[in-house]
Amino acid sequence: MNFSLFPLTPEEVSAIWLSIKVGFWCAGITSIPGVICGWLLAKKNFFGKSLLDGFFHLSLVLPPVVVGYLLLLTFGNQGFLGKWLREMLGISIAFTWKGAVLASAVMGFPLMVRSVRLSMELVEPKLEEAARTLGAGPLWVFFTVTLPLAFPGILVGLILSFARSLGEFGATITFVSNIVGETQTLPLAIYTYTQTPQGDKPALRLVILSLTLAFMALMTSEILAKRVEKLLGR
Repeated sequence: MNFSLFPLTPEEVSAIWLSIKVGFWCAGITSIPGVICGWLLAKKNFFGKSLLDGFFHLSLVLPPVVVGYLLLLTFGNQGFLGKWLREMLGISIAFTWKGAVLASAVMGFPLMVRSVRLSMELVEPKLEEAARTLGAGPLWVFFTVTLPLAFPGILVGLILSFARSLGEFGATITFVSNIVGETQTLPLAIYTYTQTPQGDKPALRLVILSLTLAFMALMTSEILAKRVEKLLGR
């Protein structure tokens, strides 16, 4: 079989660009809630903590199609939140790239929370206590002690969310369908080509590019985490 990686067709370029865009948005919108939830689970003890922990990680064990269907029921054009957003604010999420971001964010959120939680649990409590004894308030301790020391884990969580979005398929195709140029990310484009006659070559091209992007994201995560740890003197 004659095979070349380039040139890519406009549809392939569109799928790659959309996957990268969705990945960055996914990492961005999971960052702040991921840090807050990770900190909550790492540093606080409260009634129902185990239940909340299970809820945050639920999408990690649920079939992605179930997550996509629940998103459709909630944010679809006739869903109870989706209908309100469309009628009151003119915002439509289902069957748009914004919906692909939401589906990826829900699937990647547990990875972000888990990474942040583990990194914050490793922050030495005596350092935070020392800051408090010097008169620092809770917010000041968080932003000047906890957050910088946990930053390598936060960085890893962001990149894992980005990498997870690159491979997201089930929730995305259920919630936003497979629309070329709008919601067709790399996994959806690969699926389409595997169902198309003579689609073996473009499918293989996109598989190789997906592997390359995922590998680069993971390597970037490792390199950045080590550099940050070195800057922090670990």
